[in-house]
Amino acid sequence: QVQLVESGGGLVQAGGSLRLSCAASGRLFSRSALAWFRQAPGKERRLIAAIDWSGDSTYYPDSVKGRFTISRDNAKNTMYLQMNSLKPEDTAVYYCASRTPAIAAEARDYDYWGQGTQVTVSS
Repeated sequence: QVQLVESGGGLVQAGGSLRLSCAASGRLFSRSALAWFRQAPGKERRLIAAIDWSGDSTYYPDSVKGRFTISRDNAKNTMYLQMNSLKPEDTAVYYCASRTPAIAAEARDYDYWGQGTQVTVSS
């Protein structure tokens, strides 16, 4: 069982950067696939980045590829999302999530969730 807490959200101008953190607890953290999802008002929750248990495999949709970078530090039980070149369309609540044994694309496939952190990008 894993518990997740996001932090690092806030207000930033278009073109700026933010780094989100997801602090985790649980013995199986290092064996879990981790992901970031986001949900804008009136929109579905969508996968924006994922990383396997070893950190050797990552996934990004085209909308964020080249701008966002997911990473994890298993020794610190923490996952990060570095967001660069932010756009107003990136405004959403960002959630971290965990599952075993591997990366999946759908929110329903993830077992554990943080409560989210708001990211607002102004123009």
